[in-house]
Amino acid sequence: MTLTKAGLVQQVYKNHDNLTKSQVTDSVEAFLRLSKKSLVNGSDLLLSGFGKFSLRDKRPRRGRNPQTGDDLILEARRVVTFKLSGILWDKINTD
Repeated sequence: MTLTKAGLVQQVYKNHDNLTKSQVTDSVEAFLRLSKKSLVNGSDLLLSGFGKFSLRDKRPRRGRNPQTGDDLILEARRVVTFKLSGILWDKINTD
């Protein structure tokens, strides 16, 4: 089962009786907006007890078109990596 943004809003809403669904939606959207902005600006995103999202630069490399078999050069790019926190790793692997 995949937790979607709508599912996240629903779970937060269920666990916080004092918030309206609109407030929860706005809060989740604000969190995601801040998270994206942090990564776009080149900053890491550390969520204590969950993990760390970081940017990594990848160099250009040789690749191959799987349909034609032609060689090509894949351009340099930035990718987001995720490293799980030790706390969450322990929970996932001991329960």
